[in-house]
Amino acid sequence: MTQASSSNTYDFIIIGAGSAGCMLAKRLTENPAKRVLLIEAGKNDNYIWIHIPVGYLYCIDNPRADWRFKTANEKGLNGRSLLYPRGRVLGGCSSINGMIYMRGQAGDYESWVQATGDDSWSWENALKRYMSFEDYHSAANQWHGKGGEWTVSKQRLRWPIMDRFKDAAVQAGIPASDDFNRGDNFGVGYFDVSQRAGWRLNTSKAFLRDAAKRSNLTIITEAVVNKVKIDPATKNCYGVEYIKDGQTCEALCAVERGGEVLLSGGAIGSVQILERSGIGSAAHLNKLGIPVIADLPGVGENLQDHLQLRMVYKVSGIKTLNTKANSLIGKMMIGLEYLFKRSGPMSMAPSQLGAFAYSSPEQKSANLEYHVQPLSLEKFGEDLHSFNAFTASVCNLRPTSRGSVHINSRDPEAPPVISPNYLSTEEDRKVAAESLRLTRKIVQQAALGPYSPEEYKPGAQYQSDEELVKAAGDIGTTIFHPVGTCKMGRDDDSMAVLDSQLRVRGIHHLRVVDASAMPTITSGNTAAPTMMIAQRAVELLTSE
Repeated sequence: MTQASSSNTYDFIIIGAGSAGCMLAKRLTENPAKRVLLIEAGKNDNYIWIHIPVGYLYCIDNPRADWRFKTANEKGLNGRSLLYPRGRVLGGCSSINGMIYMRGQAGDYESWVQATGDDSWSWENALKRYMSFEDYHSAANQWHGKGGEWTVSKQRLRWPIMDRFKDAAVQAGIPASDDFNRGDNFGVGYFDVSQRAGWRLNTSKAFLRDAAKRSNLTIITEAVVNKVKIDPATKNCYGVEYIKDGQTCEALCAVERGGEVLLSGGAIGSVQILERSGIGSAAHLNKLGIPVIADLPGVGENLQDHLQLRMVYKVSGIKTLNTKANSLIGKMMIGLEYLFKRSGPMSMAPSQLGAFAYSSPEQKSANLEYHVQPLSLEKFGEDLHSFNAFTASVCNLRPTSRGSVHINSRDPEAPPVISPNYLSTEEDRKVAAESLRLTRKIVQQAALGPYSPEEYKPGAQYQSDEELVKAAGDIGTTIFHPVGTCKMGRDDDSMAVLDSQLRVRGIHHLRVVDASAMPTITSGNTAAPTMMIAQRAVELLTSE
């Protein structure tokens, strides 16, 4: 074991300054007696496109803010590989995501209670945590908090085409909703977003800005963690090995006074670090010549994600962003509106209108989520189409397919093998076909009739279940919600990596605090639930 010095010894070492890590840093430094180190692989978040809401288009697949991962060729996607964005910057994925504030459904949390045997994960308890860090746009009430660090705003623009889609959804039997965050999100309405006065709010801005002023917080950026250091005899996690400016460095954790290493690298990054540290499936680690410290076959398994099916409809007689943004004057007007008012298209989240619906009557709660956009393009990073169109993306909220992520090299910069295994179950293929049919039903309602919507993607020629599943494979893409790869679970669950208190099984002084801890994916966007998990970790760490 390395000799400790006071200068590089900390009470808490947090790996990853993302949606969970930034909150942990703020909360744990509230005790001035605790020294905290936060290590981030990416750079500072002083890149302008992080903060302008529409800038996500320029951050995805950009090495300034994104790890630029790709999936393996996916059988369910007809052999395609997808970009798999993950934030590599202060704020992590909260710096590049769609800014949607969504908790999921009460039933999601009850399934966590069942998976862990721990009632602290119940909806009622989760709700208290959400309210504790919220600064909601309306007055505090039984559902929402006021005065927390995380600003939840109404969107600053509306599009007539979105309003018409909303009307059509109501005509198709989906009730109007002005709040998706009360435990049952069935309905259609505009999403609440994580923005402040027309600027993106990331966790770096919300939590780190204040915390960075404290003398007991050290932040190291552009440092890639290779592994956590574990004493093979005691199984104590006593520090971290990282690479900074080409040098191998280490930081130590004061385990003798209850210090802990908190791994918040996300559903992809945390797996990579655990496996390089000798924690994972013994068979896999042996292949890579990594000494096994803890044989936990669940590491990297149980990958769940929301696959979105992006349906595009041409319209006439109504404006969309496609034609508004395709002229120089149009672009200038959009830029000036944002400059002077912080409103207009540059202030918009990628998706403005949301809907939660049932794919079939046998579903126990809404199992589909729509992200509707007043624009269309072939894929992110490409130009908008030249014709007026909107996109209705629909995803299966509770997929039964399970994928995996694993390292295939000991090199910390080598990308992992990400295999989401989309549409690999009969149930998921059935829901995919049902969801495409439901979108068509909505679009056929009277509210959209005056605009002559024409299905551009995938195309009206796809009709049978088999054809629709093929179409889903052609147009399906990730909505960037990987979770579950270091799941919590009961003692008798051999695939559980963590106990219900987020502690890595068989290892002392090491927890995983991020979306990888989820046993099952939440029924909605995953940024806010990840922060809620961090809030729970703080309860555990500050009460002991």
